[in-house]
Amino acid sequence: MLDGLRARLFLYWRVFATGLSFLVFGIGGLLLRVAVFPVLNVLVRQPERRVAAARTVIRLAFRSYVDLMRALGVLRYEVRGIEKLDRGGLLILANHPTLIDTVFLMAFVKNADCIVKGALWNNPFTRGPVRAAGYINNEGGAELVDDCIASLRRGNNLIVFPEGTRTPADGTISMKRGAANIAVRGARDMTPVLIRCEPATLGKGEKWWRVPPRRVLIRIDVQDDLAVAAFTDTAASEVMAARQLTEFLQNYFTGKCQSHA
Repeated sequence: MLDGLRARLFLYWRVFATGLSFLVFGIGGLLLRVAVFPVLNVLVRQPERRVAAARTVIRLAFRSYVDLMRALGVLRYEVRGIEKLDRGGLLILANHPTLIDTVFLMAFVKNADCIVKGALWNNPFTRGPVRAAGYINNEGGAELVDDCIASLRRGNNLIVFPEGTRTPADGTISMKRGAANIAVRGARDMTPVLIRCEPATLGKGEKWWRVPPRRVLIRIDVQDDLAVAAFTDTAASEVMAARQLTEFLQNYFTGKCQSHA
């Protein structure tokens, strides 16, 4: 009975701590917008250096944020193969099981760039950081792939979720062709990252207050690079290569996730 009471109290605490974490995230975004980045704009006049500094600030802020969630008992996390990300110009492809996948990757990837939804670009809590860091707006239309390739050529590490949205509750991974188009047209090898969340939480359509019965474990495994030449050297066209690569990535991530289930 005592163990059951402790478990119930810890559950209530994690609901509170999860809500507090969301509140901290929103307040932190506003503080960066109104207090940190205006100062950065004054102190760092060169645009390239200012963007690099903004990205460093965001990485350190996100790293502090995930450690705060761990300290509050909301979650635990493990990161394996992180040394594989100590390079520049990486095209990082990850599956997307939870709402906070982006936060984790941005916390551990140096000089990270990412594709940001238009809603976040205009959100008062997030628009300051994402604009200061020069992230890519997904409303760029036909130029989106070109913008991504240009970012990679500048030495940025581009984080892309090929599913385009969070994995549905049934675990079915469905890849869009955008990531493959970037890899094929940009002639870039890919660095896959496998993200697992046990037990599942903050998935697509889930309410934040429906916390799982035990503390969440986020596992991030950086895999070995995948060579794009295996597809571009055999396909008759870029379109065909991107189609084949998309199918491969879907099978690759599906197999990886099922093997670790």
